[in-house]
Amino acid sequence: MTGSAARLDWTPSANLPRTHTSFAGVSYEEMVGRARDLAPKIAARAEACEKLRRMPDETERELHATGLFRIAQPARVGGAELDVGIFVDVCAAVARVCPSTAWNIGNLASHHWMLGYFPPETQAELWDVSTDVLIATSLVFPAGRGRKVEGGYEISGRWPLSSGVDNSDWNLLAFMVRERDDGPPVDQRLALIHRSQYEIVDTWHAAGLCGTGSKDVAIESLFVPERRTITAWAMNGKPHPGSSVNDTPLFRLPLLALGPYVLSGVMLGCAEGAYETTVGAARKRNATMTGLPVAASQPIQIKVAEAAARIDAAKLLMQDACRHAMAMARAGREPVHEDKVRYRRDAFFSVRLCLEAVDILMGIAGSGGLYLSSNMQRLFRDAHAANAHVMFSPDVQGSLFGQHALGLAGPPPLL
Repeated sequence: MTGSAARLDWTPSANLPRTHTSFAGVSYEEMVGRARDLAPKIAARAEACEKLRRMPDETERELHATGLFRIAQPARVGGAELDVGIFVDVCAAVARVCPSTAWNIGNLASHHWMLGYFPPETQAELWDVSTDVLIATSLVFPAGRGRKVEGGYEISGRWPLSSGVDNSDWNLLAFMVRERDDGPPVDQRLALIHRSQYEIVDTWHAAGLCGTGSKDVAIESLFVPERRTITAWAMNGKPHPGSSVNDTPLFRLPLLALGPYVLSGVMLGCAEGAYETTVGAARKRNATMTGLPVAASQPIQIKVAEAAARIDAAKLLMQDACRHAMAMARAGREPVHEDKVRYRRDAFFSVRLCLEAVDILMGIAGSGGLYLSSNMQRLFRDAHAANAHVMFSPDVQGSLFGQHALGLAGPPPLL
């Protein structure tokens, strides 16, 4: 099956701004400040966001207005194009009060970054219509099947966990390419597909990150032009189809190796929010059974210290990886495999530290942390939900580093 490769004429959804705003030149510190300033409004909607099971329209409009979706968009089209560490700091600032919203910020903002690796004409197909366009993803490659046809690919599949899909006009869906149905994969690609071309399947009834709207997406035998697809290997830190227009340090990074840092700040924010909530309450709380001040308990004091140390260590690991990657890109050095597996190692380990801190703090919170009126129960649930992401799996990411460190040969990972 083939089809026309003509430019798709699409109409932006109602929540997208109708006038163009440039965020080029907005500083890193200013953008983090905007996230912090917006946090009280997002906090007031946290419960409603969970019940809605998607990002509220009011929140989407506020994030558009502040430019928080465009932190990694090329400056040439009005994006802020900030260092990759901005994902950690912005997501952490919002996740303290609503991890679901922070998860959508990290995901949807990173897809502007990913679009910058596509051919220039594909970037223009979206950004010429709206520089604020939102793009969802599902990067579960085995969920999609692709067959090379004249002019592009015929794609079918059902993809899970497409966060922010209700708010998005487009989707980046991963698929395997095989020469025959029972043959081995010969490529792993991403397809950029308009929402009119896929079905959203409402499956997202979850115990944590309830407000992310991470529903399934289904397609059957859809033709996608070649230019709206890209091999995932193009995002490994070497020149790529978008390099002719985006050759700045951010777009020289190994995007897939650094992918965990798009969302690791959500875990950092969960831990920081849990610390503020629990330690703040413990300063004024008396123990239920004894009536003695909780703050006077030495075991509580030690647990607070252990949680704080984990949070600080996690933040340092996340920030160091992002700074190192940017320094290499600015120096014009292509990333080496040793760096890439270390980025993945430090991501999963820093996230584990955050989860451990949340669990320690939940123990301090006691029964008070269980009430739905408490922010603590949401942070606890969402931290455990976020930890389930494959990017944070010690079994997967730790093994990549361990194999390299031990000199074991194996198939090259998609980094």
